[in-house]
Amino acid sequence: MTSLSDIKIAIVDDEPSIVTMLQMVLRREGFQQLYAASTCAEALDLAKREVPDIVLLDIMLPDGSGLELISKLREFGNPHIFFLTAKASDLDVLRGFAMGGDDYITKPFNPLEVAARILARIRRLEPEAPTASPVKGSQPGVFRFGRFAVNEAEGELIVEGQPVPCPAQVFQLLLHFCKFPGIVFSKTQLYDKVWGINGQGDDSTVMVHIRRIRERIEIDPGNPKLLLTVRGLGYKLVKEPQER
Repeated sequence: MTSLSDIKIAIVDDEPSIVTMLQMVLRREGFQQLYAASTCAEALDLAKREVPDIVLLDIMLPDGSGLELISKLREFGNPHIFFLTAKASDLDVLRGFAMGGDDYITKPFNPLEVAARILARIRRLEPEAPTASPVKGSQPGVFRFGRFAVNEAEGELIVEGQPVPCPAQVFQLLLHFCKFPGIVFSKTQLYDKVWGINGQGDDSTVMVHIRRIRERIEIDPGNPKLLLTVRGLGYKLVKEPQER
């Protein structure tokens, strides 16, 4: 397992009490490389200098919006973005994910929950023994579903022969479906498996990520044929497109 002492975490928030509290809790969990910034400008300088693995990002900063900061932060790496914000409406959550966030935690929050989500994210990114076999005749770790394929080892999504950018959490959710084709998963099960917080998440988190998968693998995301909604139960990925 990756050593927690090797993981760099940047806390971008203009409230010193929140920064201090998070640093204290995360240090107790074993994280040692903790950095802080209180403005967008400081965050960019920090990202360029340290290239953090995880960014805890407030949306409302003194010199700009954390939402608009994401693309600039990823010019210096591909950190996992956890929004920490008092903006808790469904529209805010959807916009946050649309801009490339990986998780969304509203203020006030329990710092232990933040630490738990970070630890769960790290566990999800660790290599594990395959739980299902790839399609017969394909490369090991490559899952093929008609017009798209997922290469687990290389963290790559290929659609109609072309690589398609895929944020880490979206990729992990799609990979989970690929390993269990035809199985229906509820929103709670998906949150538990992919985010690892024992189902302690809201429906919008899973729904937004389902939409982001469909935008990549479906011909018509509004009329999905591969990643299907099973009314009242959840979602499933099928090997062959289904007429609906």
